[in-house]
Amino acid sequence: MLFSNGELQNIWISKGAHAFMSGVWGCTQRVSDYFSLKGANERLAKENFELLTRICRLEERLADKGELSFLPQQAETRRFRFRNASIVKISTNTQHNYFILDRGSADGITNGSGVITPNGAIGIVDAVSENYSYAISFQNHNISISARLGKDGRTGPLSWDGRSSSGAVLREIPHHLEITPGDTIYTSGFSSIFPADIPLGTVREAEIVNGATYDIKVDLFEDFGALRHVCIVENVGQEEMNTLEKK
Repeated sequence: MLFSNGELQNIWISKGAHAFMSGVWGCTQRVSDYFSLKGANERLAKENFELLTRICRLEERLADKGELSFLPQQAETRRFRFRNASIVKISTNTQHNYFILDRGSADGITNGSGVITPNGAIGIVDAVSENYSYAISFQNHNISISARLGKDGRTGPLSWDGRSSSGAVLREIPHHLEITPGDTIYTSGFSSIFPADIPLGTVREAEIVNGATYDIKVDLFEDFGALRHVCIVENVGQEEMNTLEKK
């Protein structure tokens, strides 16, 4: 009625309506930007990992040619050697899954090497023949990965949940920490098998266990049903570390 009774009321009501609509739009846009930022951060993390892998491969080739001196020496990249491989056989429907790779001892592959992709750490080499490697899949109850909640967060063992193809559980996280759904889980770097800061997945939810620690349910980035091309990671100082631990 006010809107129809006069031009002045018409102007006031239009201004109020536009201000209200602008406020609502601004709030929804900020929410949209927040979730878009999380997605962008995840993509950047994967791109950084892919770049690191390429740098390591380049350093390996230049080192073989004696042309590495002009490159900056990074401790993390020098610790690991990266080799491409393809999966020729894979098991995904049991509680003790595995896969076989088309690289073996003739290619320099050794037991205990990690297997990774840009979407996560997916297994550990357990046996090697001349031309093939047998790896225990992350989707196996006999394997866990040292993982970190956020790049600067607490660490704990990450293992497959045994049910979902993309589910895992991060355990032994102190219950006083604030857990936010959507936070990214990374490799911790405390393992001698996998480099640090490989993005593994995101937090879905958390529950307190025995009143002391969190069990955090994680949605993995990797689709184990679509695996084909992977990267084998060898810690070049593994033998020295093992000798030191025995002493």
